[in-house]
Amino acid sequence: MSNENKKTKYVKKDSKRNTNNSKQTKNYNSKKTVKTTKTYNKTKKTPIKKPPIKIAFLGGLNEIGKNITLFECENDIIILDCGMAFPDGDMLGVDMVIPDFTYIEQNKEKIKGVVITHGHEDHIGGLPYLLSKINVPIYGTPLTVGLIENKLKEHSLENSVSLNTVKAGDSVNLGCFNVELIHVNHSIPDSVGVAIHSPAGTVVHTGDFKIDCTPMSGGMIDLSRFARLGDEGVLALLADSTNAERPGYTPTEQTVSDSFDTLFRRARRDRIIIATFASNISRVQQIINCAEKYGRKVAFSGRSMVNYMSVAQELGYLKVPENLIIDIDELKEYPPEKIVLVTTGSQGEPMSALSRMAYSDHRKVEVGTGDFIIISANPIPGNEKTVGNVVDELLKRGCEVVYESMYEVHVSGHACVEELKIIQSLVKPKYFIPAHGEQKHLRKNMDIALSLGMSRKNIFIGDIGSQVELCDDYMKEIEKVPAGKVFVDGLGVGDVGSIVLRDRKHLGQDGLIIIVASLDVYDGHVISGPDIVSRGFVYVRESEDLLEEIKALSLEVLENCARRNVHEWGTIKNRIKDEVAKLIVKDTGRSPMILPILMEV
Repeated sequence: MSNENKKTKYVKKDSKRNTNNSKQTKNYNSKKTVKTTKTYNKTKKTPIKKPPIKIAFLGGLNEIGKNITLFECENDIIILDCGMAFPDGDMLGVDMVIPDFTYIEQNKEKIKGVVITHGHEDHIGGLPYLLSKINVPIYGTPLTVGLIENKLKEHSLENSVSLNTVKAGDSVNLGCFNVELIHVNHSIPDSVGVAIHSPAGTVVHTGDFKIDCTPMSGGMIDLSRFARLGDEGVLALLADSTNAERPGYTPTEQTVSDSFDTLFRRARRDRIIIATFASNISRVQQIINCAEKYGRKVAFSGRSMVNYMSVAQELGYLKVPENLIIDIDELKEYPPEKIVLVTTGSQGEPMSALSRMAYSDHRKVEVGTGDFIIISANPIPGNEKTVGNVVDELLKRGCEVVYESMYEVHVSGHACVEELKIIQSLVKPKYFIPAHGEQKHLRKNMDIALSLGMSRKNIFIGDIGSQVELCDDYMKEIEKVPAGKVFVDGLGVGDVGSIVLRDRKHLGQDGLIIIVASLDVYDGHVISGPDIVSRGFVYVRESEDLLEEIKALSLEVLENCARRNVHEWGTIKNRIKDEVAKLIVKDTGRSPMILPILMEV
């Protein structure tokens, strides 16, 4: 991140906060102090009623990714994360999915800022699209801010946004909120959970986390701070649910280091190619350490991989020995056994570097016998088929591919059952809201809370658009807020909807028939045509008889309309569609899209 960026600020840690004092209070402004214990009026000795806090979910529930949550209290709103999601298989042509920002735009005067928990795309990918609609300050840890700044440059927004760097342990005052950042372990450095201190009470959100006693970078998760918050009193806990189905504990990152060491020894005569998430900086550091140990050079492939590594190295999160990194254009200058190529494509994405290598479409790398390929990631639900296809293609080309879980070349960045039990037991919330995951994950996280003795009435399972209101006395679901999915296709944002996707799916499944005819402007009789154009329906040279039938039927319909003085084009087109569709279904059993085009002459 450039030091010349005048918009980037550093928010200093409050040196007066005593983190060892379990009875500490939080100062929201110079006039107001909110304590975690009940406050009484000195004259009447009656409790002062606390205001409620509202939590609205615009993403991250019943889906993987697109995480964004709004917190509202006393007419102030803060936003936690603003991510994107990858399109499903039926979202044909869509590049990414972002949240619907309608509710945010409707309440933009109330919004005090956006706090980001870490730098993964499902938490920062939607920011450029949000910031093109409203201008609010962004707060994140150094690596997170560096990655956001890099992303904003791609959208020409870097000079119009206030980016503020904070660190774990710091607190940020945003309206009536005081947002405290708490260090957690995840698959990217500088990850934090948050404690949102408000007049309603304290709400804790874990962010994406796991408990790793031997992380590759940074210290162990700050469990002591979570415990102190629990002792002070926590109104509600929102916890990562991604791995709530998995028993036990998430393995430490050190497991992967040992596996890499074993595989590097095994592939001593081969070129090593490793596919991983571009954002998994700790994993890349492990690869660099092994490459140095075994005397190999490291090259990066994939635009996102190069961008992430540049930012991480610039900010000191990636420790690289001198002259170890080479450009991908220099690969041919070294023997294969001296090369490690780190690439994107661990999820089988069609345009990723590894996929292009597998299908011989990569401009600079050709794979085959003598290549030892490691896929250091588990498939995201729904990507299993695409990953399998890439693995098959690599095997066909003679590559040796390691992708099975038994080799322990990947560990998750999310907490399993026992870790979720630990965090819930330490925080001791009054209310519990499972976050980040599909319905099955949210339900399993609820079951964990129930097993620890929490009452079902104190647990809320939400959906996109859900809004819950809570205070000391109650938790209840209130009116939904506008929410949903907005599709990004090229430069278009939101211009692709369900109707367009339906048409694309229809075209992809059954093809297209175009019927073109010119009609007399006075009496509606056919002057030329109709001409038939087929795309993705039948092979024209082998289906000439069918196309002639379609042409004759279309001509008959047009002439019949002219004789009956039917000149309304919508009616004429619908009659052509209906009659031609009946013929095609009868002869082929298919239902292509039928598009009549009429011109008056």
